[in-house]
Amino acid sequence: MKPKVAYIVSRYPHLPETFILREMNELVEQGFSVELFPLVMQRQSLVHPEAAHWLDELHHVRFFSWKCIRANLRMMFRRPCRYCAIFFQMLWFNLSSVRFLLRALFIFPVAVEMAEEMQALEIGHIHAHYATHPALAAWIIWRFTGIPYSISVHAHDIFVNRTMLKQKLDGAVFIRAISQFNKAFLVHLYGAQVEQKIQVIHCGISTDRYTHKQNPVSSDFQIINIGSLQPYKGQAHLVEACTMLKEQGFPFHCRIVGGGELQSALAKQIEQLGLSACVELVGPKTENEVTLLLAGSDCFVLPSVVTPSGKMEGIPVVLMEALASNIAVIASDISGIPELVRDQVSGLLVPPGDVDAIVRQIVWLQAHPKEAVKMAAAGRKLVESEFNISINTLELANLFIQFQYKKKVTAGEK
Repeated sequence: MKPKVAYIVSRYPHLPETFILREMNELVEQGFSVELFPLVMQRQSLVHPEAAHWLDELHHVRFFSWKCIRANLRMMFRRPCRYCAIFFQMLWFNLSSVRFLLRALFIFPVAVEMAEEMQALEIGHIHAHYATHPALAAWIIWRFTGIPYSISVHAHDIFVNRTMLKQKLDGAVFIRAISQFNKAFLVHLYGAQVEQKIQVIHCGISTDRYTHKQNPVSSDFQIINIGSLQPYKGQAHLVEACTMLKEQGFPFHCRIVGGGELQSALAKQIEQLGLSACVELVGPKTENEVTLLLAGSDCFVLPSVVTPSGKMEGIPVVLMEALASNIAVIASDISGIPELVRDQVSGLLVPPGDVDAIVRQIVWLQAHPKEAVKMAAAGRKLVESEFNISINTLELANLFIQFQYKKKVTAGEK
C-alpha cells in the first residue's frame, strides 16, 4: 500500500532546488499522494512552470497565526508533559548554536500545527529534504504523532553546522544520502549505528528533456556555468580563467547563469578585468531556458571550492543536465562530484581553486573535439543509468512504503 507522503522543505518556491520539485512530480507520476509543507513561503519573480501548481496545493503554516496559536494551545492542554518535554529537549539540543536555537523557536510552533494537519490528512510518511530545519520539523512531528520520517542529506546541511544532527539522524527510520561521499562522511562521524540506516540514492533527471548539443552560431568556444552566485560555487575563479584565456588570444564567450549574493561582486570583477565583451552574467533562468542555453554551449565549467566554513557541493544536478546535453564538463574534484564526473571518462576534474588547471582543460577540450564528444557521450550514458529520476525515485518510494506509519509506533510514544 502506498502511503500519503508529506514533504518538508525549507522554502518554496526556490529556483535552485529543481531536484526536489522533480522528485515530488515523479512520485505523483508513480501514483503517490504528496503533500508539500514548506517552512517559509518565498517570493520569487521567476518560478519554474512545473512548480506553479504546487503553489495552489501546498500547506502554508504561518508562524504565530491564530490557527498556529490554537493548534499549540490544543496540544499544550491535551498533552502538557509531552509538549514541554519535546520543547525543552529541542532547546537543549540546539544550545550550541544561537542561529539554530532562534530558528528552532520559530519552527516548533509551526511543526505543532503541521503535526495536527498531517494527522488529519492521514500522512503515512514524512520526508525532510535537508538535515537542518526541515529535519527538525520532522523530528518534532514524529515525537508528537509517531509518523515515521526520513531525511535526504545533501551538502551544507551536514558539512557546515551539525547542531542536533545526531538526534535528527537517530530519530529517522532511514537516511537518504545523495552520494557515497556523504555516506562515508556520516559514518566517519557517527559510526555503524548510522551506517545501517543510510541508503545512497542519487538525485536524478530525465535525459529526454535535454537536447543534444547544437553547433553554436558563433565560432567562439562557448563556455557556460550555471548555479547560484555564492562563494562555494567558485565563479570568481572562472572569471579569472577567462582573463587568462583572453590574454592567450583564445576565442571564447562565457555565460554565467544564476542569481545570488555575488552578483554585484562578479559584475565588478568582469568590468575591472575588461571582460564585458566576452563574459556575460545572464541572471537566473527557468528550466526550459537553461535547456536551450546548454544546447548552444561547447563546455560546462563548475569551479567549485570548499569555503572556510566547510560549505561545498553535493553532486550538483546541473552537472547531470550538462552531461545529458552531450556537453563536455570540467568540474572541481571535491565531495561527490567524482561519482558523476569521472576524470578522463565522463568529464575532466581539476583541483578546487586551480585557475591554471581550468584554463588548460578548456584549451585542451577546444583542441580535441573528438575526445570531448566521446567524454560527453559517456557522461550522458552514466546519467541515464545511475542518475535517472524515474529509477531513483522508485527506489526512494519503495522505502516510503517499507517505512510507513503503523497504528502503534513505540518510538513515537516515548
